[in-house]
Amino acid sequence: MVAYRLPLPIKSNGNNMPQNNTTRLKAASKYLVILAALLVFMGWMLNTPPGLLGKADAVGYAVCHRIDARSFHIGERQLPLCARCSGMYLGAMLGLTYQFIFAPKRSGVPHWSVIVPLALFVVAFGIDGTNSYLYLIKETYPGAFTRLPNLYAPSNTLRLLTGSGMGLGIAGMLFPAFNQTVWKDADQRPAFAHLKPFAPLLGLTLLLDLLVLTESPIVLYPAAFISAGGVLVLLTMVYAMVWVMLMQQENYFTRYSQLWLALAAGFTIAMLQIAAIGALRFWLTGSWGGFPLG
Repeated sequence: MVAYRLPLPIKSNGNNMPQNNTTRLKAASKYLVILAALLVFMGWMLNTPPGLLGKADAVGYAVCHRIDARSFHIGERQLPLCARCSGMYLGAMLGLTYQFIFAPKRSGVPHWSVIVPLALFVVAFGIDGTNSYLYLIKETYPGAFTRLPNLYAPSNTLRLLTGSGMGLGIAGMLFPAFNQTVWKDADQRPAFAHLKPFAPLLGLTLLLDLLVLTESPIVLYPAAFISAGGVLVLLTMVYAMVWVMLMQQENYFTRYSQLWLALAAGFTIAMLQIAAIGALRFWLTGSWGGFPLG
């Protein structure tokens, strides 16, 4: 009689996929993400305006109208983002940095005493943005829309203040959402358990706004790069979260060194979005400048 041996069971990773296939897939994804990141970044670098400020302009070009009169200037040079967008991304970067330093892995939603002012900031952002947009229409087409209502005359000061408030709201919600998604050992407590730890951040944001309003080149040069970099940081975080969920790796990581692939994938998708929107806008307008008035 011939004896038969039962085949050994194939090891699985828990998702009904053989272990060797999973390993090869993970290895291939690493190389593909790295290659895609390099190709996208190099293509974008070669087809955007030269110089560091030129590259910052190209980032702002993909997310902001960049209207000259609604932007701060270093001498005659317009900043990469308008006053409102500059405030929003500066506020978001400050809010993310503050939480990263003082509450690095906290994933709880802010206390209601913090959510209320953040919600008011969002409302103020919407009101000022709508009012400014109506004013823009009247300014661009003075004969056709003279009766459009305006609550008040818009200004870059109000754009900056309401934008930075909106940025704090984005940071206050994005940071805990990111921590909830990626960390295995996330701290369930909120970064802002009450109004007291939020007050210093609010004060720092107001101080930052006042410094920007001086329009000193010493302030505006770093503000230009930080705000443009903020666009990449926010988009990278969002798309890294999406990548983690698609790879079914939620609550898998314990340190940032393990997150490099998700962050690289997020950065690649962010650059693809910026490049695609920038290319479409340049094709439509033929210029890297802001939307002209009149």
